[in-house]
Amino acid sequence: MNYAWLIVNTALIAQQPNTALIALQPSTALIAQQPQQKPRDLKYEEDRPTQAPVTIPRGYALVVGIAKYKNLPAKAQLDFAERDAESVYSVLINPEGGNFRAENVHRLIGPKATLANLKQELEVWLPSVAKESDRVVIYFAGHGFINAGRGYLAPYDLDPANIGATGYSMDTLGAVAGSRIKAKWKVLLTDSCHSGAISPDAELAQVNKSLLDLSRSMFSLTASRDRERSFESKNWGDGHGIFTYYVVKGLEGEADESGDGIVTADELAEYVRRNVREVTNGQQNPTSDRGSFDPNMILAYIPGALRAGKAPAPKDGTLIFEANMDGVEVFVDGVSQGVINKGTPLRLPGLKPGNHTVQGVKMGYEPDGPREEIVYPGRDSTVSIKILIARRRPKAALDELNHGIEFYNKGFAENYKKAIAHFEKAISLDANFSQAYLYMGRSYNSQFDEQKSQAAFRRAIEIDPDYLEARVSLAGSLLDTGAVDEAIRQLNTVTQHDSSNAMAFYLEAEAYRLKEAYPQAIEAARTAIKLTPANAEAHLWLADSLRMSGALQESTGEYVSYLKLSDFDSKLAGRLNYYVLGYIAGIGKKKRAAQTDTWRDLRSLAYFGLCDAERKQSHFEAAVGYCQKSLAYDAKDPYTHYALALCYMHQAQQSQSLETLASAGIHFRTMLDLNPDLEEAKYARQNLKSIDGLLGTK
Repeated sequence: MNYAWLIVNTALIAQQPNTALIALQPSTALIAQQPQQKPRDLKYEEDRPTQAPVTIPRGYALVVGIAKYKNLPAKAQLDFAERDAESVYSVLINPEGGNFRAENVHRLIGPKATLANLKQELEVWLPSVAKESDRVVIYFAGHGFINAGRGYLAPYDLDPANIGATGYSMDTLGAVAGSRIKAKWKVLLTDSCHSGAISPDAELAQVNKSLLDLSRSMFSLTASRDRERSFESKNWGDGHGIFTYYVVKGLEGEADESGDGIVTADELAEYVRRNVREVTNGQQNPTSDRGSFDPNMILAYIPGALRAGKAPAPKDGTLIFEANMDGVEVFVDGVSQGVINKGTPLRLPGLKPGNHTVQGVKMGYEPDGPREEIVYPGRDSTVSIKILIARRRPKAALDELNHGIEFYNKGFAENYKKAIAHFEKAISLDANFSQAYLYMGRSYNSQFDEQKSQAAFRRAIEIDPDYLEARVSLAGSLLDTGAVDEAIRQLNTVTQHDSSNAMAFYLEAEAYRLKEAYPQAIEAARTAIKLTPANAEAHLWLADSLRMSGALQESTGEYVSYLKLSDFDSKLAGRLNYYVLGYIAGIGKKKRAAQTDTWRDLRSLAYFGLCDAERKQSHFEAAVGYCQKSLAYDAKDPYTHYALALCYMHQAQQSQSLETLASAGIHFRTMLDLNPDLEEAKYARQNLKSIDGLLGTK
């Protein structure tokens, strides 16, 4: 089978205005014709405990779905049982699902699901191939009947007048599964109680009981309990039985409660039962019984669902203070650290990474600061204290400023409100107190009140046009609200006056990246890194800009640098990297996030960038691994699902593999579920149509 025609169009948002959603480059339609490049050794593995390799037993499965029966009346026909069976087939052969080889999953759909074929598959094929260490799954969607007190599954050619001779006995199924099929794990999934239109409630109860009695020889999960019918509806995935819809979703990873990438029998049963019960308002209650079988039997393995492991605590950092005068008292976060003299630096190790408020004070002079300096994990940073101007501010105003900063440094909404009250008092005592306006702006920004925040920053600059720290703070706030051009103007003013202002160059790199001005972003990011090599996000913006400029191999090294520098628990790191001077540093997303959420977002972006860079170099195996890691940090990013689907399609082309084609279909569908309005959605739909045609699922 030739899959070369499958990739209809794989372009991702080259013109997308919000480039924080990292664009893939058009077009990969000719990738199959490009010479294959050898993978490189550069690869980043997080330095923390990881899950032991998962061994997935070999699997065999029989999937049966019958909607239109040969001999049943019109009112007894079903709508979606065959579509249900095809969906189960796709998720079973998916490497991010059941992990069955396609040739090991047999399908009996519609007219092929005769009694003779059922017997051949259940009584001859499965016993002949399954070994003691294997998995066996039997899925049946159709009707179930009771005849003379015995339960039967209804094949396509069932004769309702002669059920005993034309139905498949559940007693026989139990005997075959219990004694003739030799497998470690045996699973029966049945959506067979649709028979309310032709069977009374008493028979429904007997059908369900017969299915559960099979648990003596296999793990069974049935669509409903005694006297309940199993519903199907066009509202579920364009038409599915509700039970099967959630079985498939569960096997795709939704049932993985533990986050270990594995869906066990217990997890699937609980997930299906909970969701079906909820959406049917308790009218349908799936029932499971595992008898004496292992509740941790592996039904699916989804590497992309493996949640990111816990990051280590950050290493402490050090600030080294130097002063231009003797007798300067140094304060860090409002606490005196001692007095230093010119030419005798003060070294303060053991500081928690993140932003710290520093100040140098000398009697009779205006203090240097307060201002914020970043402590980087495990790194030394030098802080120069410059005492220049004789005191001119009222002591009472300075006291109010310092009290306000104490509350500001504590964080949380109530403390920010108290801080603002002190800053307002300081301004009432000194109307031209630019520092009070700066910290008022930061406090408002920390409460996400950008209008008041920017007004305070602008007032600080109006009072003191050379107040570069206020311009940097304003630029960060402007980036948060999408005013990129004005942010660049403010940052250019700063860098023209101070060529060593690392924070300004860092934010400039992000701003130019958002503007898709990649050469300027690269230049600014390189300068920021030269000034502060430990600024992790500067490496990320550089990596993105290099990748978007086509420098793929160089970009991967910068992504790896970012991941190494940022691999620590951000909850223990103050506002380092994820907040700059009290605000989120314009990551280009239309949302505010908690600190750890922002950290996860950025790590997801970095792994996505690695995935895209490897994909563009036709290193599809490496690309798949990086996209899966990206999803471990942000499972709901549609672009990552789209990129991963493209990688799987290329792998399907190379290997002629139905399994990876099924994986591509899963991620295209997930992308459409997350955002059906993206420009790429039309290509995803076209590719899905081709995939479904090749898999025979439509």
